[in-house]
Amino acid sequence: MSTRPFVLLSVATSVDGHIDDTTPDRLLLSNPADFDRVDQVRADSDAILIGGNTLRSDNPRLLVNSEERRAARVAAGKPEYPLKVTISASGDLSRDLKFWHFGGEKVVYTTDSAAAKLREELDGLADVVSTGDSVDFGLLLDDLAARGVERLMVEGGGQIHTQFLSQGLADEIQLAIAPLVVGDAAAPRFLHPATYPGGSTRRMRLLGTEAVGDVVLLRYAPKAESA
Repeated sequence: MSTRPFVLLSVATSVDGHIDDTTPDRLLLSNPADFDRVDQVRADSDAILIGGNTLRSDNPRLLVNSEERRAARVAAGKPEYPLKVTISASGDLSRDLKFWHFGGEKVVYTTDSAAAKLREELDGLADVVSTGDSVDFGLLLDDLAARGVERLMVEGGGQIHTQFLSQGLADEIQLAIAPLVVGDAAAPRFLHPATYPGGSTRRMRLLGTEAVGDVVLLRYAPKAESA
């Protein structure tokens, strides 16, 4: 079996820990400099993953926007765009979403019960892979490794980040904190309640801090160091 990809969780939150608010217009937490930083992280990745709920709500293209970065990928022998990955246990993903019509290759991980529906809906647009009765994140990583993915960037949403972190599958968290207070009890957060490895008393290792304009980037290693 190939070594599983390095998994990087990328998220921007408000000071009070929210990743969005509940207003119709999406709250932009990052600034232009941080959006450019994220574009570089995407360019450095072999694959970018976003959950089906976020795909439906935000309808992103999920691309490397910089022409220079795309050219550098091609010069290095890589595809112009990273592999685009999504997850849907229900299979409720429309072929009209922008995600399928921009960039390079796409793959969606799903369940046995939803695979046939997705293959019909996304015929010619994406590779559909079932991991069994439920979405198995370990098998997902094994399949990505078999596709040559060494570095996976996970851009959310909260349920997806929670699964990777609670299952001990995340190697790094890049947390950008914006100088905003949402103050909305119903607004989504970076992580959902779950049982996390080591419990609430285990401290993660700080890899670095960086000011990106008025945003602060914190980088953490969530896995315990090997003895």
